[in-house]
Amino acid sequence: MKLKTVVMSLALAGFAAGAVTAAEPQDVREGMMKQIGGSVGALGAIAKGQKPYDAAVVKTSLETISKNIKAFPDQFPPGSDAKSEASPKIWSNMDDFKAKAANLAKEADTLLAQLPADQAAVGAAVGQLGPLCSDCHQSYRVKK
Repeated sequence: MKLKTVVMSLALAGFAAGAVTAAEPQDVREGMMKQIGGSVGALGAIAKGQKPYDAAVVKTSLETISKNIKAFPDQFPPGSDAKSEASPKIWSNMDDFKAKAANLAKEADTLLAQLPADQAAVGAAVGQLGPLCSDCHQSYRVKK
């Protein structure tokens, strides 16, 4: 009975992994952006005093932003603009789009290296990240 459970678990895990790798690029990037948004939200809650300062939350949030934004531009192959908030300008200005993502990644990495140590420092970090997010969204996001 136990062997059957193990075999079924492995089969389901393999199926799930295949489903993840077969995801449409727009679904992958939407998931990545939701993770970034959640991380920015967690930092914002600390900055506003809605949540207590927690170094682990700050570190994890910055790591998530850094990791996801570094891989984000790779999720825009030609023809993947259907059913998304991605502006067609992304594909015609890919170098600029990648540069904006790289700037955000660099800032997140800088903040990770000098981890904000209190609520005020988290507020300053959000103040540094926010304009970078906003700049890209204003240039390359279409609200649907």
